[in-house]
Amino acid sequence: MKAKIRVIVSGAGGRMGKEVVKLVLQDEELELAAAVDRSSSGSDAGRLVGLEESGIVVVSDLETALAESGGEVLVDFTTPQSAYPNTLLAIKYGVRPVIGTTGFSPEQITELDKQCRERGIGGLIAPNFSIGAILMMKFAAQAAKYFPHLEIIEYHGDQKLDAPSGTAIKTAEMISEVRQELRQGNPKEEEVIEGARGGYYNGFRIHSVRLPGVFAQEEVVFGGYGQSLKIRHDSYERAGYMPGVKMGVQKVMGYTGLIYGFEHFIE
Repeated sequence: MKAKIRVIVSGAGGRMGKEVVKLVLQDEELELAAAVDRSSSGSDAGRLVGLEESGIVVVSDLETALAESGGEVLVDFTTPQSAYPNTLLAIKYGVRPVIGTTGFSPEQITELDKQCRERGIGGLIAPNFSIGAILMMKFAAQAAKYFPHLEIIEYHGDQKLDAPSGTAIKTAEMISEVRQELRQGNPKEEEVIEGARGGYYNGFRIHSVRLPGVFAQEEVVFGGYGQSLKIRHDSYERAGYMPGVKMGVQKVMGYTGLIYGFEHFIE
């Protein structure tokens, strides 16, 4: 029988972290090596997520978990301020990082890739683990070859800290790989209210909507002569990201270096 992959979950008490803990505890191919969360320290990881007692006590110190748990993969859904040092720490201990937090700079990604290669391990940073969202990005990049006039609209709850979202930025990056910069609209256009036209990226605009009651949606709107095309993805709950998280955990066991973007796993 194939050995289970031992997973450490950082940010286990957060909304995404709890879903990851639940995934790992309920999946026959994964095993929870440790759960890390300062605010939930001392709790049983299973009870924390509404399951039976697991025997894994949530700890507050990530380095202790990395050094002592025998974990093979770290799944981190914390904050942009914590994710980079957490990833460095995981690589130091030879634990493969799977990071769902956004906010990494290109320089940080390059450095993490270098360190992963030096340690001979794989790693993944994914702004979005939803397979549907990744397909949306791929379809949008394909459409941009034929519809270069476009705008991105992304919707999240009013407590989201970053704007635009990491998913919108990744979508814009993928579109820009196949589309030359093109300044859209009337060159004499004037914003009567600052920001009305959204954020500027490589010639097109990104709009961030923040409202209570909204979970996570993104729409890429393309315009052409006499026609328009809309490609949209809607997420309704965090459990929808978990098949992608599991795939990421499994994939990093088989390669060396850091991958930026879950789309590299979707053909």
